[in-house]
Amino acid sequence: MDLSHHPRALTDVASRSLAPDLARGFMLLPIAVAHAPAFVSHWALGPAALDALAAFVRSLFAENQARAMFVFLFGYALGQLTQRQHARGSDWASIRELLRRRGLWLMVIGFAHAALLVPLDIVAVYGLTLLLLAPLVRSRDSILGWTSAVTLVPATLLLSWQSVTAQTAAAMGEPMTLAPIMAPDYVAHVLAGLPFWPLKTAVSTVVVVPGMLPGIWAARRRLLDEPERHAPLLWRVAAIGMAVSLFGRLPMALMLIGAWTTSMTWTVAGAHALTGYAGGIGMAAAAGLVAIGVGRNQGPLTTALAALGQRSLTFYLFQSAVWLALFYPFTLDLRDDMGFAASCAVAVVLWIASILLADGMRRAGHRGPAEVLLRRLSYRRIEPARVSSSPHG
Repeated sequence: MDLSHHPRALTDVASRSLAPDLARGFMLLPIAVAHAPAFVSHWALGPAALDALAAFVRSLFAENQARAMFVFLFGYALGQLTQRQHARGSDWASIRELLRRRGLWLMVIGFAHAALLVPLDIVAVYGLTLLLLAPLVRSRDSILGWTSAVTLVPATLLLSWQSVTAQTAAAMGEPMTLAPIMAPDYVAHVLAGLPFWPLKTAVSTVVVVPGMLPGIWAARRRLLDEPERHAPLLWRVAAIGMAVSLFGRLPMALMLIGAWTTSMTWTVAGAHALTGYAGGIGMAAAAGLVAIGVGRNQGPLTTALAALGQRSLTFYLFQSAVWLALFYPFTLDLRDDMGFAASCAVAVVLWIASILLADGMRRAGHRGPAEVLLRRLSYRRIEPARVSSSPHG
């Protein structure tokens, strides 16, 4: 696809837009809530009603939906990057080289993340997907649409199988968590996941593509960069996406708390996974609407949340460092000391702490170290490590 066919493609996109940063900052909350219970041994350690409420909210709000939002925003960032390079006069060969170099270094960072911190990694999956599918960034809209639709089938099947397996284990009183297989020391921990990392990363690319390509499409139209121009569409996407998600994901959420007593079926699991993509995109659209409402009068909370979004890769890795510090046998080893609800509460506290830390970095004029590293490696040149304290910086 020739990017110059889009009238906005040559617009300078160097300045940061509020909506994508708000979406990325908020996104880290459902990611933390989705991951936290994976590190505790027993889910039923707290009050039953509180655990049920936490399980219901997590299933409806975070599980399989946080990933979809993350993936959509990854695609959006690729579209932004491509437009920015095109506006600066780069030809497609140069842009493709940059994308592939970025994909390679994402794989390296993701590998280090999975090996040195925790095995719940999506960064390397992004990198591999970008390496394999970089040409799709300039494909026609119709190709993006059809590819997304076709890959949605295997992605839904894979996520459904994971859900059925996990819920079957939970029904037997043995939730599938990382706690039983945590290594007793750090060296063993690093070595344990290495044999499985290549296969896990390759298979997981399937779930990235269906959400990534709509993100590229949205970036071409600058839906989140210029939300005021696209408010009616954003309203429709947010309302329909989140309504579809609620309808499709409610059955599994009700089953988890015993309000609907039936065995887990592929239909229920499939609906939960499939509509998670709709919900993730709907939440991203909602961030655009919030940005419209905020306008230029950003309050301290909006500014801080956007600061977190600007440093989302850094704080995604920070979450994993906290999980490692709290739950592993060679650190604080709290895996047996809290249940489902308590782990979700820790996730919320961690997200709030991340907002405060990110805003402190903004005030000090520091970018996220992971973002600085990735940029330096991708562009093969030194970027300044300090930025303006502006909320758009």
